[in-house]
Amino acid sequence: MNFITGGFGLSKTKACRLVNLAKSVFWYRHKPEGGSDIAVRERLKDLAAKRPRFGCPRLHVLLRREGLKINHKKTERIYGEEKLSLRRKNRRKRVAGLRLELPKPLKPNHIWSMDFVSDTALNSRKIKALTIIDAYSRKCHRIEVDTSINGTRVCRTLDEIGEREGLPEVIMIDNGPEFAGRALDEWAYRKGIRLHFIRPGKPVENAYIESFNGRLRDECLNEHWFISLNHARKVIEDWRTDYNEARPHSSLGNLTPEEFIQKEVEMAACGPVYSNS
Repeated sequence: MNFITGGFGLSKTKACRLVNLAKSVFWYRHKPEGGSDIAVRERLKDLAAKRPRFGCPRLHVLLRREGLKINHKKTERIYGEEKLSLRRKNRRKRVAGLRLELPKPLKPNHIWSMDFVSDTALNSRKIKALTIIDAYSRKCHRIEVDTSINGTRVCRTLDEIGEREGLPEVIMIDNGPEFAGRALDEWAYRKGIRLHFIRPGKPVENAYIESFNGRLRDECLNEHWFISLNHARKVIEDWRTDYNEARPHSSLGNLTPEEFIQKEVEMAACGPVYSNS
């Protein structure tokens, strides 16, 4: 370009027009990485180390929450350069089935979902965890951990939650013996709560709790070796607290369950907005 402008006496504007080159491209000069990029890079690595099962989109939300106002493309670039990508699991292809429309929760304490998750401690003792979530706010009310949990224990746990949070109108469950037994049936009848049993072999019909249990196993159970039952209870309870208060949820607009509930309370306090027209 300098040869053209110097040898033929053309201005830079005319020379750019002659070779069909935008002036912005001609004047562009590469800018070396500044301090902001270094700060983002270091913080992204720290977050990825603390939360090894979080992907790039969720780490980007955490960075923005800390005041690092950056474009998601920059986060993705740094994420790739630092080789932080999660290992993809090879899933077996399954025959596509009919998509069922799940019962849609309309408010907090409308629909709860319950299920069990199992794991093993280092002493080979089996650990069983009862997970209970609100399908509307995604809040996990309790993860009851023990070596054995029967129907009576399930009812007692629900009563303890109900004293603080209230009880739901519907509880979605599978056909396990703890749920299908007499204890839970009598408890639900006394409380006026409807038990919604999914069809045998169709866990997708209780997708809310299945999704939660997948996150629990991926981010907590698979990341820790439990020395004892008490150790398992502490680690799982810490993860539950973090899930409710710090982990952003894409289904809630990247809010945490507690933030989502607080937002619902504030909107309800404002009441309906009426137009003067």
